[in-house]
Amino acid sequence: MVGEPLPVREAERLIDEVSVMSILVNFLLFQLAWFACVLGGANAMPWLGPLVVLGVVAYHLTRSAEPRMEAALLVTAGVIGTVFDSALVSTGWLAYPSGQWFPSMAPYWIIAMWVAFATTLNVSLTWLRGRVPLAVAFGAVG
Repeated sequence: MVGEPLPVREAERLIDEVSVMSILVNFLLFQLAWFACVLGGANAMPWLGPLVVLGVVAYHLTRSAEPRMEAALLVTAGVIGTVFDSALVSTGWLAYPSGQWFPSMAPYWIIAMWVAFATTLNVSLTWLRGRVPLAVAFGAVG
C-alpha cells in the first residue's frame, strides 16, 4: 500500500527501538547502581550498593550475547578498580567512611561501582568504541 512502510524498514525500525531501549535501560540501571553505592557508602550502609550491583550484573549477563566474555570484562574491571582505588587509599589520597575490609584497601562499594561501570562498556558506551581521544576526554572530565 502507498504510504505504508516496507516490511524491511519496519524490521530495521524495531531493531533500532530495541537497541535504544537496551541502551536506555543499561544507562538507568547504572545510575541506580551508582547512587546505591554512593548513598549506601556515605550513610553507613555500604552493603546497599553491592547488593544493587549484584542485581544489575545478573540482569546484564542474562541480556548479553556473550555472557562469559562479559563476565570476564566485569571481573577485570573490578580487579583494575580494586588496584587503582586501593593505591589511592594506601597513599592517603582518598579516605572512605565505610565498607573497607582492610585499612589500605578500597571499600567494597567502590569496587562494585567499577563493576557497574563495566556493564556500560558494551551497551550504553559502545558508541565510544574506536574514538579513543573522545573516550579519554570523557574519562578525564567525569
